[in-house]
Amino acid sequence: MPTFAFMVMEKRVQTDRLRALVEPALAHLGFEVVDIEFVSGQKTLRIYIDRPQGVDVDDCARVSRQVSALFDVEDPIPGQYTLEISSPGLDRPLVRPGDFARFAGSLVKLKTMLPVDGRRNFQGRLVGLIDGRVILKADETRYDLAFENIEKARLVPEL
Repeated sequence: MPTFAFMVMEKRVQTDRLRALVEPALAHLGFEVVDIEFVSGQKTLRIYIDRPQGVDVDDCARVSRQVSALFDVEDPIPGQYTLEISSPGLDRPLVRPGDFARFAGSLVKLKTMLPVDGRRNFQGRLVGLIDGRVILKADETRYDLAFENIEKARLVPEL
């Protein structure tokens, strides 16, 4: 039976393939692909998009039509599924190394695949990305986390 870390890595490979397919088409429309997630229990493919001026419902509908047409041709996912297009929201996911550099100084919540100092869940101030490592200050402690060990990370809205 595959380990949990292996399953998470396999999921990343699948979403990386989908990202490679949709990113060029959406960049042409002026959108950034923030994240892609496949919720297998619900058979839902969720694509989070953004652009400098933000995203509205009409943008989501336009992107949905574009991605649907692309997937009709490429057929990257076997079987039936629901396609959802969404803005990343205030609790934007951090997925790529550049996200951790871009949002340095922000409050984040993250989960690691393997424990670090006996824990997997962290919330703190993102220092940034240094030499491929995510640096986080949480509970007055500085954590040096391997990017490859990050299972999921999100901004924490500060209102």
